Amino acid sequence: MSVAAKTDPAPNAEMAVASAKTTLQTEAAGLSALSDALSGPLGSRFAEAVAAMRDLEGRVVVTGMGKSGNVGQKIASTLASTGTPAFFIHPSDASHGDLGMVTRHDLVLALSWSGETSELRALIDYTRRFRVPLVAMTSRPESALASAADIILQLPQSDEACPHGLAPTTSTTMQLALGDALAIALLEARGFTAQDFARSHPGGSLGRKLLLHVSDVMRKGDDLPVVGSDTTLAEGLVEMSRKGLGMTVIVGNAPENAVVGVFTDGDLRRTLDRHVDVHATRMCDIMTREFKRIGPQALAAEAVHLMELHRITVLPVVDDTNQLVGALNVHDLLRAGVV
Repeated sequence: MSVAAKTDPAPNAEMAVASAKTTLQTEAAGLSALSDALSGPLGSRFAEAVAAMRDLEGRVVVTGMGKSGNVGQKIASTLASTGTPAFFIHPSDASHGDLGMVTRHDLVLALSWSGETSELRALIDYTRRFRVPLVAMTSRPESALASAADIILQLPQSDEACPHGLAPTTSTTMQLALGDALAIALLEARGFTAQDFARSHPGGSLGRKLLLHVSDVMRKGDDLPVVGSDTTLAEGLVEMSRKGLGMTVIVGNAPENAVVGVFTDGDLRRTLDRHVDVHATRMCDIMTREFKRIGPQALAAEAVHLMELHRITVLPVVDDTNQLVGALNVHDLLRAGVV
């Protein structure tokens, strides 16, 4: 019967949404069970695996067959991008020469829900023969894979979201989540930073954003709004208007040109509410002395975070000697693609 000739009614929207909710709730229950298991024996085995991977001279070799293999590829990619050298090897390819990619300095992380995946046998035997550490991620501690492993990461039994209990759904979600947990625990153990992440992602938009420093996007030289502390408010307003940054920086005389305060659009509104004489009022009397600043070598992403955290739109860039070297506002960051 052709597709067009089928008479089964299509599920309505309500049924589809109900099905989606059931799937998500079932998988969430699996993740909850996994989290609970980490409070028991799985927790100590997980810590052992993290320590073993952290101390490796070589790489984490991830393997798995079918859906577990698909998850394994993602785990290997996440490990590699977060500071733990890793790659995926297909069990069938391993039996046809790719075992040569695995060295004595590596560690194998093998994924198999049942632990009885026949295609893994050659790789398991290889790790035992050459004493390559083997970590098993499986639900059956009595399986062939678990019996051979140095460390067993036992996943809790949980219902699959598939109504027939056949398609790997909850099981692969748990595998993926535990793989992410390994990667993040290793990231934290290694002190892996955002700059480290950017170095391994130079081609992506995220990497480009993270690689940008404040000095790459800040205004400098004649574009900087600067006035002396004895400058009148009227002169300060002219400088603010001419430079169009939404603020001016106030510098003092001792030490020479040291930053002593800022005056922003917000300060201007508050000052005008007091009906001051713009020609008689000095900037040092109305400036903000306690202000947020940032260094030129800080990441541009840090400037975005600082602005969001304190609900400000402009920052002076000050060096270690309290000298003004630049300034930037949220529009500069937008143009740079950081926001």
